[in-house]
Amino acid sequence: MRHSVLAGTVLLATIIAFQASQTSSATGTQSQPSKSTSWKPPRTPDGQPDLQGIWLNNSATPLERPKALEGRPSLTDAEVANLKRNADRLFNDGNADLPVGDSLFLAALANPDQYRSANGANRSAAYMVQREFDNRTSLIVDPADGRIPALTPEAQQRRAALAARDRAAAGPEDLNNTTRCVASGVPRIGGVGADPLYGYYQIVQGPGYVVVAMETFHDARIIPLDGRPHLPQSMGQWSGDSRGRWEGATLIVDTTNFSGTSNFLGSGDRLHLVERFTRVSPDTIDYQVTADDPTTWTKPWTVLVHLTQMPVKIYEYACHEGNAHSIEAILAGARADERGR
Repeated sequence: MRHSVLAGTVLLATIIAFQASQTSSATGTQSQPSKSTSWKPPRTPDGQPDLQGIWLNNSATPLERPKALEGRPSLTDAEVANLKRNADRLFNDGNADLPVGDSLFLAALANPDQYRSANGANRSAAYMVQREFDNRTSLIVDPADGRIPALTPEAQQRRAALAARDRAAAGPEDLNNTTRCVASGVPRIGGVGADPLYGYYQIVQGPGYVVVAMETFHDARIIPLDGRPHLPQSMGQWSGDSRGRWEGATLIVDTTNFSGTSNFLGSGDRLHLVERFTRVSPDTIDYQVTADDPTTWTKPWTVLVHLTQMPVKIYEYACHEGNAHSIEAILAGARADERGR
């Protein structure tokens, strides 16, 4: 394992050095015109479409279409402007709780007197990154109702068992990977429970590889482009086993071999992801993800996220199992429950 980590570190350092020597960087293009049908992405020295830079998922669009907007895939410009006004009133003074996941959109839609988090996570909204509203009512573009397909009976049982284990954890291994600060996995597409403070991506390219580094948990996916096969099916990994290829200007990443503990929205080790990264303007990447797991959902579903280029750096997100203080509290609570029975 130490040799594997060292090899990955050396590879990432090599690619970053390669990136520094390039002349067609995506950095510093914020002032250029936005989407254009005639715009073509720049190329890296080895001919790849250049996706490099720091990108942020700062969309306020909810993952799933709210029931109140059922049957409406888009909003009018006037409705979007009204949502923005509501959000400004609720959150710009910093007195509201921090809205995670879909909560910002839902709060702006309901327009209460004041926003308070239902789960008691009362961090101040003053720390919230700038979120962008658009006309869409869901990030889910397929199925047409903008909702995650129904869970299979197997997935319902698995989700209930995981929730029960979390509530009465005998030890750290019974808790999910995110709580343990082990890995938050892929994909990271927002939605209920997603923290808007940590949606940054860094994309680095080099000959034969693309690296997607995430701020959260500070992990890096090293994606080979040389056509090599996936790992044997028995070798599950927390973030799966990714293989990439170019289709025109779109990077397609096929990921299989997920660990049974990965648990993306209740999925199991049969999860199969197909991600598409297409740079559509100097400051925008269209990031499309199709998730398929026949043991979890009754049919595949697809999300489209607009990633925005940001003139910032990614710093270390110093989370590890030893400083995840919530683990101590969870285990202590479980032991207290046992004593009270």
